[in-house]
Amino acid sequence: MKIILTADVKGCGKKGEIKEVANGYAQNYLIKNNLAKIADNSSLSHQKQIESASNYHRAQELEQAMALSKQMQNLQLNFSLKVGENGKTFGSITSKEIAEKLAEMGYKIDKKKIIAEPIKSAGKYNILIKLHSDVTTKIVAIVEAI
Repeated sequence: MKIILTADVKGCGKKGEIKEVANGYAQNYLIKNNLAKIADNSSLSHQKQIESASNYHRAQELEQAMALSKQMQNLQLNFSLKVGENGKTFGSITSKEIAEKLAEMGYKIDKKKIIAEPIKSAGKYNILIKLHSDVTTKIVAIVEAI
């Protein structure tokens, strides 16, 4: 029996896939537990519409991420870090602070998308930002000692 999975099913497939399974498995388990529906003409055409819409949205997200990457390409952030007499720093610059500085500049980036170790000394650092699964951009953070 041909079915369309409405949820991920271990050992069978992922949501949205069209599978050929045994009649008993489909009737007694998958359809009964709302994990699948019978693949008739209307459900197949509906599934194709959903796939084309999701492909369109993925392409739009990728396009937006690439445009944002071009805007952020030569971006430079300036931070100041307190330093004691012996050169030891007080605190560090974390991805949260980088995200806040970007928000001040008008770029709303989640701190989880910023790939950087905490900065604990003065200097110039390259920070990677993952805007999309296929798009990353690099910005420069300059940390000055106070």
